[in-house]
Parts: sequence; structure tokens; C-alpha cells
Amino acid sequence: MAATMSFTRRAISQVFTSNFVHCKRCLALGVRFTSNESKFNPPGNDESTHFGYENVSKEEKTKRVHEVFTKVAEKYDVMNDAMSLGIHRIWKDYFMQKLTPMPGTKLLDVAGGTGDIAFRFLEYMKYQDSLELSWQIPKKIKNLESWPQNPSEAEGDTSSSSDEEGDGHHVTVCDINKNMLEVGQKRAGQRGLTEGISWVEGNAEELPFDSESMDAYTIAFGIRNVTRVQKALDEAYRVLKPGGRFMCLEFSEVKNPLVKNAYDLYSFQVIPALGQILAGDWNSYQYLIESIRKFPPQEEFAYMIEEAGFACVTVENLSGGIAAIHSGFKL
Repeated sequence: MAATMSFTRRAISQVFTSNFVHCKRCLALGVRFTSNESKFNPPGNDESTHFGYENVSKEEKTKRVHEVFTKVAEKYDVMNDAMSLGIHRIWKDYFMQKLTPMPGTKLLDVAGGTGDIAFRFLEYMKYQDSLELSWQIPKKIKNLESWPQNPSEAEGDTSSSSDEEGDGHHVTVCDINKNMLEVGQKRAGQRGLTEGISWVEGNAEELPFDSESMDAYTIAFGIRNVTRVQKALDEAYRVLKPGGRFMCLEFSEVKNPLVKNAYDLYSFQVIPALGQILAGDWNSYQYLIESIRKFPPQEEFAYMIEEAGFACVTVENLSGGIAAIHSGFKL
């Protein structure tokens, strides 16, 4: 087992990527995918879906997923470390770099209760502000002769700096699980990240936000746990402003056969055991592994995003498809 873990770590630590674009032009070339509902619902039963490999009612899945994340909330980082050998931190950093938020961005991070993406957003914006300030200082030094000589005038001339500080960027963290939000708020306080962020308890399928109110929508390792995925995508489209961007980071289908075999062995034989050892919870980690295998592959999920109305849909595989970033725009 130790040899398997070592091989898997070496294989995925390269974090190599591959890109492809999926759009409606593909359909004109004869590319077709099965209905997105077929991946989630047993044939002939619109009220059933999957919970891992088990068929359950949609109401039962919502309840049981809530119970899973209530159990793992305090150990969420441990869970993600176990499921990705720690690489999820690199993926999330790259995810934020791909988003490239601009000053004044209003970001909605769904299923982000513990704040991983929100904190990266705030730190990214802080870094961008520091770069902007570094460009402004030389300009001011160069124009020293134009600075006011009267101290009272200098103190009074604060409109420029206040405007720059109040650029208005903000992230709203929305999660259906109160326990996850509490963990996130606690972590935010520990990091001193209390400004420019708000926490809202809400369902991804029925977002408590106005239409066309957000500039960007992110969801990381959360959408596979949503009961009605297409409805959540429709909601993402609704709350985004025209020109707004949808981005999803999620475990996906491994493409490389060697990596797939090693990762499957690690997933089913090691991760539930680690869950038992580290968190005293085998079943929750077993479900999380099964939920990855039941989630649609990259191409099919891209089609679902387009069905919600998004354009310019792209997919980027991370670590050979262990995870993938899906992106689309509301045009």
C-alpha cells in the first residue's frame, strides 16, 4: 500500500493539464452526449437519484449529504488532503489565478462554507491592490513639486486614496450547511479576513440572491453533492450579470490509464481507511469517493453548463483529470 501511495503521489504531483473547448459548434459536427439526467436518475424514476452508488429519493439525498458535511466540517481540510494527497491546495491557487478577478468584483462562492476559495479571492485582491500601490508611489515621488505644501490641504485631499481603498470587491460565501459556515467564519477571524466577505446559508438550487447581481460565480468540490445539478447551473446563470463568469473546480474522470488505476486503488482502499483513522468516519469518506465516480465526465458536464445558457464553455484537466476546471460566460 505504501508503494501505491508513493507512486500515486509522484504521478499526480506533476499537476499537468490539458485543455479543450466544448461548445454548441461541436453538436453540429455530430458530437452528442446522453441526457444529463441519466447520470443522476435511475431510468423511469424522476424522483430518484444517487447517493454514492445507492439509489435514493432526491429528498433523502439532500438530507444525507447534509449529514455527511455536518460530520466532516471540522475535518474538511483533512478530507481534501486525503482525497488529493494535498494537491487540492495547488489546484485552488491555480483556480483563483484562472478567475483573475478585477477590482470591484462581486463574487459568489457556492458550497464554499469553510472559505478556501473566498480567502484566496481576498488575498488575491489584496495582492493586486499592493501592485497598484507600488505603481502609484513612483508617480507621486516624480511629481513631488505638485504636492500641497500646507499639511491641512494634504490631509483634506483624501478622495483619491479612499476611492482606491473602497474599490468595492466583495465575496459572498453561500453554503447549505450551517456547520461548514461556522468553520469558515472561525477561520476567517483567525486570518483577520473580516472585511469584504459575508456568509449566507442557502441552497445552490434556490439561491437567495437577486438576478444579475454577481460578477462571478465559483463552486469548488461542491457541485457533485448537489441533488439537482442542472437546477444549480440554471441558478448560477440567473444570478450572474451579463458578461459574468461561471467557474467550477471538481473531481472528475481520470484520462491516463496508469494514473487511473493507481488513483482508483488509492481511492477505494486507502481514503475510507484514512477517514476512519483521522476523523473516525469511514462511511462519509466512502460516499465522497463514490460521488466522484457517479459525477458526469468532463464533456458531459460541459454540455450541462451550455444547457444552462452559458457560452464559451471550456474545460481544463488538472493532474490528468483527477480534477477539472469548467468555465463559461453569461453573454
